[in-house]
Amino acid sequence: MTATIPSALGQPLDRVDGLAKVSGSARYSAEIPLPDMAYACVVGSRIAAGRVTDIDASAALAEEGVLAVLTHRTLPKIAEQPPLIPSLAGTAAPGQTFFPMQDDTVHYAGQQIALVVADTWERAQHGARLLRVTYEETPPVTTLDQGRDRTYVPERIFGGWIPGRSERGDVNAALADADIRVDATYTYAANNHNPIESSCTTAQWDGDELILYDATQGVNATQMTVSRLLGVPMSKIRVLGHYVGGSFGCKAMIHAHSTLAAMAAREVGRPVKLALTREQMFTSVGHREEQEQRMTLGATREGRLTGIRHHKLSPTSHFDDWAEPSVGVSSQIYASSAYEGEYRLFRANTMTPTFMRAPGEASGMFALESTMDELAHELGLDPVELRLLNHTDVDAMSGLPWSSSGLRECYERGAQRFGWAGRDPRPGVRRDGNWLIGTGMATASYPVAPLANPQRARARVYADGTALVQAATPEFGTGVATVMTQVAAEGLGMGVDRCRFEFGDTDLPNIAAAVGSVGAGMISAAVHSAATALRGQLISSAVGDPGSPLHGADPVDVVVREGVMTAGTASESYSDLLVRNFRPDAEAVGQWNPPREIPYGMMTFGAQFAEVAVDAELGLVRVRRMTGAFAPGRVLNTKTARSQLMGGMLWGLGQALLEANHMEPATGRWVSASLGEYLVPVNADAPDVDVELVEVEDDIVNPLGVKGVGEIGQVGVAAAIANAVHHATGRRVRKLPITIEDLL
Repeated sequence: MTATIPSALGQPLDRVDGLAKVSGSARYSAEIPLPDMAYACVVGSRIAAGRVTDIDASAALAEEGVLAVLTHRTLPKIAEQPPLIPSLAGTAAPGQTFFPMQDDTVHYAGQQIALVVADTWERAQHGARLLRVTYEETPPVTTLDQGRDRTYVPERIFGGWIPGRSERGDVNAALADADIRVDATYTYAANNHNPIESSCTTAQWDGDELILYDATQGVNATQMTVSRLLGVPMSKIRVLGHYVGGSFGCKAMIHAHSTLAAMAAREVGRPVKLALTREQMFTSVGHREEQEQRMTLGATREGRLTGIRHHKLSPTSHFDDWAEPSVGVSSQIYASSAYEGEYRLFRANTMTPTFMRAPGEASGMFALESTMDELAHELGLDPVELRLLNHTDVDAMSGLPWSSSGLRECYERGAQRFGWAGRDPRPGVRRDGNWLIGTGMATASYPVAPLANPQRARARVYADGTALVQAATPEFGTGVATVMTQVAAEGLGMGVDRCRFEFGDTDLPNIAAAVGSVGAGMISAAVHSAATALRGQLISSAVGDPGSPLHGADPVDVVVREGVMTAGTASESYSDLLVRNFRPDAEAVGQWNPPREIPYGMMTFGAQFAEVAVDAELGLVRVRRMTGAFAPGRVLNTKTARSQLMGGMLWGLGQALLEANHMEPATGRWVSASLGEYLVPVNADAPDVDVELVEVEDDIVNPLGVKGVGEIGQVGVAAAIANAVHHATGRRVRKLPITIEDLL
């Protein structure tokens, strides 16, 4: 069969859901109107360690409109606690292996200890304030300094996905024999999740069947997790999440509020909406943990790396060995004969940390790329030259060749667009009035994660010449509805305006949660499979139909454009074929089965460049411009891809200069508990951002060669900015975020 000529893929189409979003017709989970709705308000623990000795709910229950108060004494026990699985590939995905309100123990501040349900949100809040809770408190452990003397190396981290220690070669000998060694320690404040839509679940029971409207990255992940926790068959649970107002990881794992909403709805016998407040987002959906990383590089005098050691220290919860995998990329992207990576954890009074955009790579590359910049300065080499000198065409850890790279092109084209050539390497020599001007760069890389379970989609062509393609994935701001409409149109050989993509419902074919930048690749593979299978089915029907002008034609010779099948001078539209045969539609289900073992390293690459201005007297840092060049495989829509990459780069600016939270050691509470204190970039902070797309062919990662752009935009930004700050001031800052105090 001859493939149709792609006409839609790569085009910068406007979002197909744009009108729904700007007009307000797009409904989010907190906006679902159900009859006789009740509202649940979560009550969090005021202590970080100890136990609840009593909860007096009498005053709350006496208030008009309060329907129920659920505590560890009255909430039903869960049926089963599923394990922590980070891949989300066809499995339950709880945010942590601890479910609240099962006993009186308090593990962290903000832990859910009660749920007040009322007929209005205001009455639920009022009832929550009337609860009288008493505690038996014990001293918490929350900060790095409190936990240093109780660390351990876990067997595995990240839900069991990644080993706690890995090595190749003899790193001690390599570092001892190196001509040049750079040894530096980097510290990172914790980061909290704050998407524009806070997490929310609306639950409704119909007999023994449950419907959940959930703000989630994966409706199937919610369905499977709630099924396990409640002991309700998956066939009895339907989850809808058509539109999600941002996620970035906090809605990837399924946190307790989704199941608590279902429990509350069953308790009061009416629909219940449970929406987390902005303050509760800081204590209920995970975070990027506080951490310390030590990086040691050994190199020859010519600049070739001989040894890399990367160690990380961070707190985890009492129940899970979780650390974002920050040291992994150091083992892969540069040629070096020896490497050692190690995670050290300590049990702290915190909930289990979770995914946050570019989990591990955003923090790990700050350490690696800052140290690389320091090494370049020590050797008198240009930073780009040093990276090219240590470039590798294989995954340095496994020895497998990259499925595709494009990194050299990213360095070249990024440097050209940024104007890197002719840069004076001396720190502190360039000025603009009172501003010290500096430029810096860093490598960006993000792994292409393998999936294990089949991904499915359904395609249907109607007799009126329109098409519908369906898959369960939600739309959480990435443009998936737009891009999959383009993929469907290309696969079917139809115009984009004749195709529609339906999504966000577990009644549709299963798609794993779109995490780790795999969404575009896995969903497009399933949609492409369904669309091309249906196209083949319709061509076969036409060439086998005596009434068709295409009867007897070789299917290989048939091409399809704008819904019209053509072979030589004969042609027939999909619509004519279906109408003549009294068929209202034709349908096919497509499935992509990711291979179990792939003999290639799979990584998305890029290069980041930044220019900063630092006020010589006040220590203020302003990022003036940023350039990012990225090689994400095939680009399905240049407009949505650039938008995601630009958003990631601006988040990297926030990570570098603004975002920080700290635990108060005595109380174990977050010092910043809302957006009133937790700083994020605003429009006034945003510089000119230039994005260059370097398309590379990759026939290994998935059928369309899509690597994804969700995370790579943030990786390397903090290092590029920190390296630019050093170039401007001569001062090397080894902490995130960089603050005024660091530069005075």
